[in-house]
Amino acid sequence: MTNQVETSLIQNGFRILLAVFMILAGFSHLSFNRIDFQAQVPDWVPMSKDLVVILSGIVEIALGLGLAFWKKERVKFGWALALFFILIFPGNIAQYLDGKDAFGVLNSDGARLGRLFFQPFLIVWALWSSGAYRAWRNNKTEN
Repeated sequence: MTNQVETSLIQNGFRILLAVFMILAGFSHLSFNRIDFQAQVPDWVPMSKDLVVILSGIVEIALGLGLAFWKKERVKFGWALALFFILIFPGNIAQYLDGKDAFGVLNSDGARLGRLFFQPFLIVWALWSSGAYRAWRNNKTEN
């Protein structure tokens, strides 16, 4: 699969916005929102909730930096971020099912349920803004 595709100015702007969002989210995992993020770690995860939050924060920062600055690997970072959003989705489901509050805004079943519908949007955002989806489509038509 080709790693390089042209992306529009709009895609680049949204890619940078997503990258900044990921870097800030990762930083917040490591600092001021650390306890709130632990509410998203399902009880069945066989690791310390704090360790999961720290590790996911580091991954978010790395994905954000890569998405923003590593142009030659932008497509791979788009796929990696989409996969990351898929992998953390069970935590969002567990937070909804367990009724755990977080961040001062996820304090009702409706708010936690609404958040579940935002996750597919993030996946699409990562694939579109990085050019990953276009690279995949181009590869399919070439083969």
